[in-house]
Amino acid sequence: MNSVSNFFVSLNAMITGTLGELGPLIVTGILGLLVAALVLPKMMFGKKDPLAKLRDAGSARTVTQAGSSLRRGGKDDRLDRFASFLEPQNQDEYSNAQMIMIRAGYRSKGAVQTFHFAQFALGLSGLMLGIVYVLLSGGGGSAQASILSVLIPGCVGYYAPKYWVQKRVGKRTEEITIGFPDALDLMLVCIEAGQSLDQAINRVAKEIRSSYPALAEEFQIVAFEMKAGKDKTQVLRDMGERVDIQDVNSFVTVLIQSASFGTSIAEALRVYADEMRDKRVLRAEEKANKLPTKLTLGTMLFCLPPLLIILIGPSVYGISQNLAGGF
Repeated sequence: MNSVSNFFVSLNAMITGTLGELGPLIVTGILGLLVAALVLPKMMFGKKDPLAKLRDAGSARTVTQAGSSLRRGGKDDRLDRFASFLEPQNQDEYSNAQMIMIRAGYRSKGAVQTFHFAQFALGLSGLMLGIVYVLLSGGGGSAQASILSVLIPGCVGYYAPKYWVQKRVGKRTEEITIGFPDALDLMLVCIEAGQSLDQAINRVAKEIRSSYPALAEEFQIVAFEMKAGKDKTQVLRDMGERVDIQDVNSFVTVLIQSASFGTSIAEALRVYADEMRDKRVLRAEEKANKLPTKLTLGTMLFCLPPLLIILIGPSVYGISQNLAGGF
């Protein structure tokens, strides 16, 4: 008994002397990562139990599992095994996460799982890099510095996919907002030329694809859904929900009201297109008015110090020479 305790005491002293105060914690983390690296590939790529397949096939016949299968269809089976960990189990939370991925341009049914898997993988990779850095640096420094060296890369890796998705959403929103007035003008021309709303939307989607691919994609989806026989009102509302831009939602409301009250779509589009052009001019003027304020800081940083050196520098030099000569 004493020999075993002495062995652990000497082992702890050796680890602490080599890696510092956090040596036992680092070794425990490395062992946990090794176990995860050995178990995860087997769980993801291993063959499924035949009895489990039979149970899944039997449960898939129920109404509840049928709806779940429809919701999760087309996903990667390897990630679907970890669905309880890689996606929200609440239906509302799952719908919100899926809508965010759609607004970012990721429309596949497995986008939510892929997003959470990327967070998990990058966060774990960041932790491993931090541990490797601490090991290569010899575990020197304080315990707080070592903990930060491990946690900061992990946090960066975990939040990197979220930052990327938010950036994609912002970029697509800006692109749709900029291109929407031009799309309305083109749609108005098509409708006044005698085309129906379905034909006009399809034509606009083809014409603006090179300039505004995100907006063209949304219009193309609307055209396909209308062609498939889906209710036009619901199709337009779905577009407004997917895009979540005030201008598009107002456009959808205008079209729905025109269809409900039987008014001319061309006249409604003409009025709304004029408003969109005026709004685009106002946005441009707003950006132009903000420009002098943004340039003020740059002017102060890069123009004022050289000017002060030119104006005051000779006087300061002369004063220093006179004082040095006086003493």
